[in-house]
Amino acid sequence: MYGSFYGWYLKCQSDTQTLAVIPAVHNTGRKRTCSIQIITDNNAWTVTFTADVFQRTKRNIFIGENQFGKDGIHLAIHTSQLTIKGKLEFGSLCPLKYDIMGPFALVPFMECRHSVWSMRHSVRGNVYINGEKYSFHNAWGYWEGDQGRSFPKEYIWTQCCFSGGALMLSVADIPMAGIHFTGVIGAILWQGKEYRIATYLGAKVVQIQNNMVRVIQGNLELEVQLLEASECLLKAPAKGDMVRTIHESASCRAFYRFCKKDCTLFAFETDRASFEFEYLS
Repeated sequence: MYGSFYGWYLKCQSDTQTLAVIPAVHNTGRKRTCSIQIITDNNAWTVTFTADVFQRTKRNIFIGENQFGKDGIHLAIHTSQLTIKGKLEFGSLCPLKYDIMGPFALVPFMECRHSVWSMRHSVRGNVYINGEKYSFHNAWGYWEGDQGRSFPKEYIWTQCCFSGGALMLSVADIPMAGIHFTGVIGAILWQGKEYRIATYLGAKVVQIQNNMVRVIQGNLELEVQLLEASECLLKAPAKGDMVRTIHESASCRAFYRFCKKDCTLFAFETDRASFEFEYLS
């Protein structure tokens, strides 16, 4: 029997601090559990719960006393190694115009389906992690989700909120009907306009090397490069079981360049990028 998983990724970031939270439920076919992963600029924790404390509606996930959704995050975790308490409130969400998966959202039996719930929203509040205060005022948030059986065997994912916009890009090995292809999904918000880059719109990866990816789609070109990682170890699903280890830099140094018709719309280096580079380049 195939396993399955469903999870959200909610990232909150100020000028000096980063907090990402991943509530998820996982089913191996024999056992069902749920978990909350906590990622900061330089640390990560995984807390596992029994499946009976997990509840999900369209707008909220509940795991025990912890709540996640469009209005924000409420955390109340106490274990021998981790004590977290706090509340973060979200401003108006910024969803995409249509499903990031495009027509692939209708394809059955996909290994992993991605969702983007909000490209950028304001975050306000405080969270205490083992006594350390994480304060978010005039901060930004990002919210996405995944569901399926397993994370892709190889993939690159990056996300960044920046002055005037936000972006996310995922490049992954996609198995389908006995073949494999390199799939691309990405979205860029820039000065009030949404740009979509995706395989189903003709996007092609023209370069993957030295922690850099370059994607071209018609007259659009996006280049992303991981310059300096700050990796923490996270758990990821393999056939529903959280046994795979991946490496996420929740806040790291990266370079982004976005062009249209040979005109550079933006090009900048930042130390507030998020990156996972699980690709053999």
